[in-house]
Amino acid sequence: TSGRCIGSALVEESSSGWRTDRDGHMKHILFLCVANSARSQMAEGLARKILGGQAEVSSAGSEPASVNPHAIEAMAKIGIDITSQSSKSVDTIDLSNLDLVVTLCAEEVCPVLPGHARLLHWPIADPAAEDPATEDHGVEDAAAQNAVEDPAERLARFHLARDLIQEKIEALAEGL
Repeated sequence: TSGRCIGSALVEESSSGWRTDRDGHMKHILFLCVANSARSQMAEGLARKILGGQAEVSSAGSEPASVNPHAIEAMAKIGIDITSQSSKSVDTIDLSNLDLVVTLCAEEVCPVLPGHARLLHWPIADPAAEDPATEDHGVEDAAAQNAVEDPAERLARFHLARDLIQEKIEALAEGL
């Protein structure tokens, strides 16, 4: 590793480009999407499991909603409990401590954060979004949407999103 000064702080860079302070404090990674209810929650749980003590992990959203029960179920199927996680507003996050921000938005507009953290964008489709196959049924509200849509198909979308996120976090872990 080599060191350089940024402002008044000595920052060390590993060969992967990750920043640690001279005391070797862990990195802080923020997973960010709009609702902080599915993708970013699953990413937070997966990163805690995969990265362990290599990083401090959190998630947030620009319009937080409650954690999606399908996300909880998809994670439980691989032995990760995210029931204690809660949706948080990006406004509550201390941006000055972030080393990496990973946005998980695909079709929707991702929140943009000021600051100098490294940014990664993983465009993963929102598994909680309405199934396009049900649009022909004239379904207007979410409760009716869920009644028309096959629950197995909906859960399969959560499994797919979870698996894509897991692959990306495992690749990220190799660079830590």
